[in-house]
Amino acid sequence: MRPAGPGESPGVPRDAVVKLPERELDRRLAAADGLLLDRRPDEPSDRQPLHTVYVPADRVRTGLAERWGEQALAALSEHGLPYPEELHERIGRKLSTEPIEDLRVDFEDGYGRREDATEDAHARSVAAFLAARPAPFTGVRIKSLEPDTRPRALRTLERLLDALGTIPPNFVLTLPKVSSADQVEALVWLCRHLEPAAGQLRFELQVEMPQAILGPDGTCPLPAMIHASQGRCVGLHYGTYDYSAALGIAAACQSMEHPAADHAKQVMQVAAAGTGVRVVDGSTNVLPVGDTAAVHAAWALHLRLVRRSLERGFYQGWDLHPAQLPTRYAAAYTFFREGAPAAATRLRAWLDGRDSAAQRDSGARGTGYLDEPATARALSGFLRRAATCGALDVGEFGVDRSMLEAL
Repeated sequence: MRPAGPGESPGVPRDAVVKLPERELDRRLAAADGLLLDRRPDEPSDRQPLHTVYVPADRVRTGLAERWGEQALAALSEHGLPYPEELHERIGRKLSTEPIEDLRVDFEDGYGRREDATEDAHARSVAAFLAARPAPFTGVRIKSLEPDTRPRALRTLERLLDALGTIPPNFVLTLPKVSSADQVEALVWLCRHLEPAAGQLRFELQVEMPQAILGPDGTCPLPAMIHASQGRCVGLHYGTYDYSAALGIAAACQSMEHPAADHAKQVMQVAAAGTGVRVVDGSTNVLPVGDTAAVHAAWALHLRLVRRSLERGFYQGWDLHPAQLPTRYAAAYTFFREGAPAAATRLRAWLDGRDSAAQRDSGARGTGYLDEPATARALSGFLRRAATCGALDVGEFGVDRSMLEAL
């Protein structure tokens, strides 16, 4: 018998088929398999709002969304936003029918500190307001679970849920200034004890502290936070100004596009990838107010920042003023409408050729792309977002229902 060659077992002929113990292989990989199953590899297929609007709890009134839409339309009428004519009717219809997609009532920084009786009363009035479902997606931002604000956060949440009774659809809690997985575990425990019988509380985590990006042990705490949420965490929201200030960045330089902001958000994306948790960009505090020149400058900045976020995979961000709504929708609709024709062509070619090598080669010659299954899923996801956000109608650009549901 010849000596064993590289990679061969002694005494096993070169052409022999070695029977490996499958159960032993399963045993060795059981822990890794468990980790994979614990994560959710598929992107959520439900609608994701394009933005989150933050309104302090003391400014919440019936008809708030309608007033924001009216103010946005008034700003358009007064100052005139130069965007493609084909979008005028689509954006006008959006502002008239559903100006706010996701409304977050704020009991934290935008609200400040009040007498307990005052915040108690606002918690109860906010509950009545939210019960009427003023927007497709709603929620509240409570104060942080840091020692100084923890008692008030708990008290507000108790008053709110007691008055609310039933958790509305698409309702979330937003926890600001999260810095450790322990805080997330505490919030899970709190949700279990406070949530009513009708519905489960879900929450978002605001990444505003550098300690959420890099912990004291030199690792990133975000994956542990997501795991600690036990499936309740649905989003990571970047806090532009708290995070920038914590790093000592000058106020004039704080921005969604600062390199420090990009680093934090890329870490958030990597941490949330494959978990079903969405990553949401922050806001710009440059508001479109004043004379027409000032409004146009703020609109140009907002258009650019929203487009920049979309190109980097952040499909949702914060809006702080009614006059930011036109540019939010203009930027998003333009982004999706510009990309839809090529995405539809490439996806159709991939769908037609996925069962045949010859058809795949033909599709690649026709589109100039040899797309992989992962890219096909991304193309399908892009078109699905474009349709669900209102940027295009099914049937436009050759996009049909089968393409949206194929993957």
